[in-house]
Amino acid sequence: MRVTLVRHTSVDVPQGTCYGHTDVPVKTSFPEEAALVKSNLQAYIPFDKVYCSPLTRAVKLATYCGYPEAQRDDRLLEMNMGDWEMQLYDKIRDPYIEDWYKDYLHLPTPNGESFEMQYQRVSHFLNELRQQPYQNVAIFAHGGVLLCAKVYVGSVSFDNAFSAIVPYGGIVQIEL
Repeated sequence: MRVTLVRHTSVDVPQGTCYGHTDVPVKTSFPEEAALVKSNLQAYIPFDKVYCSPLTRAVKLATYCGYPEAQRDDRLLEMNMGDWEMQLYDKIRDPYIEDWYKDYLHLPTPNGESFEMQYQRVSHFLNELRQQPYQNVAIFAHGGVLLCAKVYVGSVSFDNAFSAIVPYGGIVQIEL
């Protein structure tokens, strides 16, 4: 099965904001960014099935690209940053953040997730997807979800995943 992963367009939050699960708005440049994504997607369609994160930034892009009925799935949410949501990283005064920076792969944020926990959630989704009869699937989601999928198929290692972050509006293809 061919899976085309699409990261949402850029978001309208201050640089350095921790915004994982928060439903933040997209930038005013959305029409231009989305038009480019839609154009770039032409090389990958038609899709048998389209999924997306339930957050507006993913749904809005899926809708713009012609998939308003994309199936929403909570397992495609960005990493839950817990108590740190919507704070600037450099303003977080929680002393735990130093430990988290050293081992964000395994340590969850306070009342949130670790990358490993997000990976388990995305892996569960991909395991179920593998059982479906589809040949060509699209997923509109987030940077962390795309990284998890790349780790899942072995195109990047767990420890080096964040060196392979897909840019806003980026498209990655994997084979399941």
